Amino acid sequence: MTCWSEGGAECGVEEYAMRIRKYASLEVHFVKEAQDLLPKAEGHRKVVLDERGKLFTTEGLWEELRRWEGERVAFLVGGAEGYSEGVREGADLLLSLSPLTLQHELALLVLMEQLYRILTLRAGHPYHRP
Repeated sequence: MTCWSEGGAECGVEEYAMRIRKYASLEVHFVKEAQDLLPKAEGHRKVVLDERGKLFTTEGLWEELRRWEGERVAFLVGGAEGYSEGVREGADLLLSLSPLTLQHELALLVLMEQLYRILTLRAGHPYHRP
């Protein structure tokens, strides 16, 4: 894979999307405005990334997501301006990747790596080494 982009995280997101699709169906949607997030996630469990959300270990997040196995899950990552309280209030889970505020493209990359890690853990693949 060759990726030429000014957005440094974009190449990593594409790489992990390709890896994830070996284990699960995945769609990545980018929206211009935060208010467009909820309509895109209609009919899905909603996991909203927020530095004030719940922190998990990789294994803990796997256990949390297993409760929804077989359901459609949307992970919502806010843009530079974040999102409204309405998006947070509509969440099934507020998830923090770190107590730090992360730039949205970096947060997406970290999320994608963790989802891949969880899927390989579930499949018994040695990618995750506790």
